[in-house]
Amino acid sequence: MKITWNDLKVDFTHIDLKRLIESWDWLIGNDKTPILVSSIGDIFLEDRNEKCYWLNVGEGILEKVAENKTEFKEKLTDNEIVNEWFLVELVAELKKAGMELTENNLYGYKKLPVLGGEYEPENFELTDIEVHFELSGQIHKQIKDLPDGTNVKIVTE
Repeated sequence: MKITWNDLKVDFTHIDLKRLIESWDWLIGNDKTPILVSSIGDIFLEDRNEKCYWLNVGEGILEKVAENKTEFKEKLTDNEIVNEWFLVELVAELKKAGMELTENNLYGYKKLPVLGGEYEPENFELTDIEVHFELSGQIHKQIKDLPDGTNVKIVTE
């Protein structure tokens, strides 16, 4: 199945950017702005100094990936990096299984990888973009200081 750039990213221009990342302030600070949201539920950010970051939502990790937007855009032409950041094969499997993105949705985890969820099609569902980032940020904040292997029970309200 052919995957296009539009399959790998979602439009978030209709969403309040502050609200999109507010549940992640504890990790990313308050000086970053979203520049790209992947269809697989990660977000790329730019800080005041133009440095670019990848927020890996599944693992709850923020990683600097480029010194500026020019370098970031160059990296987006590298197939190996794109495969790592956007999980191209997984997106292809999700589409093949009939999961088509619609406006306001992305592929969200049923169970976050940090909690034992797998990067397999069965662990993904169409999820509202804002809900995805809000819930995952809250969960990661609550478990960030727990030792690896700790049993947790997630209760949503």
